Amino acid sequence: MLDRRQLLVSASAASAACALPAASAFARTDALTQMLDDTVVRALNDSPQLMTLTGLDTGANAAARGRLDDRSPVGLERSRALFADLAKGLARYDPKTLTGADWVNHQSAAYLADTTLQSFSFPFGDPNVGVASPYIVSQLSGAYRSVPSFLATQHPIGSAADAEAYLSRLSAFAVLLDQETARVKADFAKGAVPPDFVLKTTLSQFAAMTGGPAAQSELVTALTRRTSAKQIPGDWEKRAAAIVEKEVHPALKRQADLLSSALPRSTSDAGVWRLPDGEAYYRFAVRTATTTDLSGEEIHRLGLELVADLTAKADAILRARGLTQGTVAQRIAALRRDPAQLYSNDDAGRAALIADLQRMTGAMQARLPKWFGQLPKASVDVARMPASIEAGASGATYQPPSLDGSRPGLFSINLRNLSEWPRFDLPTLVYHEAIPGHHLQNALMIEAAGLPMLRRMPLFSGYSEGWALYAEQLADEMGVYADDPLGRLGYHASMLFRAARLVVDSGIHHKRWSRAQAVAYMSETLGDAETSTAREVERYCVQPGQASSYMLGWRVWTEARTRAQARLGSRFDIRTFHDKGLLAGSMPLDVLARVIDDWA
Repeated sequence: MLDRRQLLVSASAASAACALPAASAFARTDALTQMLDDTVVRALNDSPQLMTLTGLDTGANAAARGRLDDRSPVGLERSRALFADLAKGLARYDPKTLTGADWVNHQSAAYLADTTLQSFSFPFGDPNVGVASPYIVSQLSGAYRSVPSFLATQHPIGSAADAEAYLSRLSAFAVLLDQETARVKADFAKGAVPPDFVLKTTLSQFAAMTGGPAAQSELVTALTRRTSAKQIPGDWEKRAAAIVEKEVHPALKRQADLLSSALPRSTSDAGVWRLPDGEAYYRFAVRTATTTDLSGEEIHRLGLELVADLTAKADAILRARGLTQGTVAQRIAALRRDPAQLYSNDDAGRAALIADLQRMTGAMQARLPKWFGQLPKASVDVARMPASIEAGASGATYQPPSLDGSRPGLFSINLRNLSEWPRFDLPTLVYHEAIPGHHLQNALMIEAAGLPMLRRMPLFSGYSEGWALYAEQLADEMGVYADDPLGRLGYHASMLFRAARLVVDSGIHHKRWSRAQAVAYMSETLGDAETSTAREVERYCVQPGQASSYMLGWRVWTEARTRAQARLGSRFDIRTFHDKGLLAGSMPLDVLARVIDDWA
């Protein structure tokens, strides 16, 4: 899963008047592209975190390195105004008169502005870019989750000034927490209370963050570890621990107390249908995540059809290995319990698993030149997800490299319980999250010459998650499973998992399934461990629509390729097809389909 929240920080505090050094590099000769670049400059000037994420918090912008974003109502209004101005500017163009890159740029930006402004129209939730977030704070959302990860993995530590900036951001973290607490309180008053199981998981994560001495907090150890590695002298541990103890922990406790106070009036109802105008919110969430207008009923029906087809394919692989007893899910579950497929559930096992992922990434890298005309310069790292957030986090995430090339992409995996990661499931995970999946697509997009800055960001889940799922299919076509039938089973199980997501996402939010119904369906269909299944279902509850973006996006990528192959025949070149779809940047799925059709 691509972690958009780490990159798409859409509004912020501090001086909007700071001069961005890169602004001059954005100078364009055409007004449309210049307007899109000006929008990014404005967003960067208004977001210290986005400036750090893009590697632009240097020189005249160095002060941004010591600040965090403003998520108060005032800060959010600045963000809304940014997209309102973008929509107004785009409305001056008639898309029928635009061609080529201009048309793609216009249509992509217009869709982005429209869905983002729509997110502001609901009286609850966290307005954001490309993500429907009905709850400001949940097991997957909120500053308590994003800021520690941001500080540990994105904030640079190369000098004493960087360490001082880290301390400034620690203090700002407490302010940001209180801003969110005030907004959460307002949402609760409007009836937008998360389900009880979401509140309980979220509170367990708060307890993990505040349960020990401040000096042992990840917020402190991340700084001391990195300053020590860089041999930067200073009393960093003492100063950071004081800020955490006196400012951050009290702010976390205030937020946790508010969440606890909502438990008596929360319910176990899982879907957003229970929120004010909840059915409209789900339609918006699907449109935002998938860039399609499919109804919940259509998504549900498609999911059931795909589940049936993929179950049959998995059954054939299992039967070929002599595994015929029980349902497909039961047979896959038995394989996942096979000791030969499991790593030891300790630090040695975690190290071995990470080493295997790195080996698979390197082996895939060697295959890419035959399938892609252009490859990215940026590399990708593989690492364990921070242990403090694993309890409520998804299985794996990906964060793109910085725009300036100083920081590689990052594929993070949740290693809380290694029994959830049998060996045969790992290859297709690598191909989805790293290469040729998220990392290849995002790094190429970031490095693409000529694209407006706005189009070099992962703005459309259907496009990026669809590509990553297509990349899993592509790996099979490359022959990686020629001598690994269990690896191919892992690939088909992954596809089955994404098809089941269509059923469960629409089941929860459209058909009003309970959490228990959703967990039961996933377990019966996939044979996954209940702990991982429950965690996935709870993710869908707080990120409506996002789980549907994978399969719907994959379908557009594969159908576009099929049409191109039919039209071009022997002239079809897979390297050119991939370049056409990837180098044009992130876009809505209907725009992608037209880009490929125009080429073919």
